[in-house]
Parts: sequence; C-alpha cells; structure tokens
Amino acid sequence: MATKLDIFNQKQLKTLPDIRPGYTVVVHQKIKEGNKERIQPYKGIVIARKHGKGINATITVRKISGGIGVEKIFPIHSPVIEKIEVLAKAKVRRAKLYFLRERSGKSARLKAKSGLVEAVAPVVPLQTGETPTEENKEL
Repeated sequence: MATKLDIFNQKQLKTLPDIRPGYTVVVHQKIKEGNKERIQPYKGIVIARKHGKGINATITVRKISGGIGVEKIFPIHSPVIEKIEVLAKAKVRRAKLYFLRERSGKSARLKAKSGLVEAVAPVVPLQTGETPTEENKEL
C-alpha cells in the first residue's frame, strides 16, 4: 500500500527525456536574483546519473568554462529545473565518465552514436528501368 509520502512524491515527478551518461544536454535552471527571476542555461556532458529514476534522481553535468572544468549536480525533478534538452548522444561504455576529469582537448572528446540521424524523406527503391533523380540518387 502506498503511503502519503509515496503519493506526494509521484505527483512531483516530471516527464523528462531519457538522460544517460555521454549525452550533451542543456539544463535550463531558474535563478532568483533579488525579486527578479530568470532562466539560465547550463550546457555540458552528463558524466553521471545517480539515485535511480525516482524523486531523488540527479545528473552530474560537466563543462569547460574559461579553460577550467566545472561540474554541477542537478536534481532532475526539482522545481528549479525548467527543462532539460538533449543536444547530442555519444557512444560510451561506462556508467560513470569520471575519466573525463583528467582529460582535455581531443582526448576528452566522445564518439557520436551512429544511427541517430533520421532520414528526412523515406528511401524508395528504384524500379527497373527508372533513372536516378535527386531524391533517390544515393541508391
């Protein structure tokens, strides 16, 4: 039987895109300065996801700012987080990418996941006797 706390926590959960280590994301965070509120984007690579998929779930996002590595931990279901956009996905073989902390430059790059680019138009096979056009020239 679900307790009152479980029911409250279920109501607080947000619907978010699937976020995994290796993804390049932009986290839009609400910042309060005095009586004004604004949204500040934070773009970086997700190096860790912790605490499961529940209300306590967090992601660690790393970026390079002014030549210095900066990491920030975001509770993804917090009301302070406006939205999270996934910009790119990389092929990684680790759950935690802490090895990126020691790397810089080219060695810190991750390989892009293949098969992410979706075709704009459906690929239609050529019929016999048909000449290639701009749409089906790649065949």
